[in-house]
Amino acid sequence: MIWTVLQVALGGGIGAVARHLTSVGAMRLVGPGFPWATLAVNVLGSFLMGLLVVVLAHQTGGTRAAPFLVTGVLGGFTTFSAFSLDALTLWERGQGGLALGYVAASVLLSLAAIAAAMLVTRAVYQ
Repeated sequence: MIWTVLQVALGGGIGAVARHLTSVGAMRLVGPGFPWATLAVNVLGSFLMGLLVVVLAHQTGGTRAAPFLVTGVLGGFTTFSAFSLDALTLWERGQGGLALGYVAASVLLSLAAIAAAMLVTRAVYQ
């Protein structure tokens, strides 16, 4: 049990650092005003989740890596709470249309990313 907790903690640290670097990079590339980093992280995280779920299921003992990769790294990397705050902030700024567009894009693109990753990765294993 302690080994699993340590895997999650280590993975979470790595994911959180990757998330921070994504935010810094997005701010430098496109500036403030729209939460591009959160959108990118949620879509990429969903894609990676789809890929990992299939790959780990096909690997002998692959589920042993799930606490580190899925719960830790991707849990630290993806940012649903930040997504919620970004959407509410846009709404409170009076940018209701932009807020709704952001929510719709985040949900639809993340679902498309996880479905695409699972489809492509399953095809590789068949």
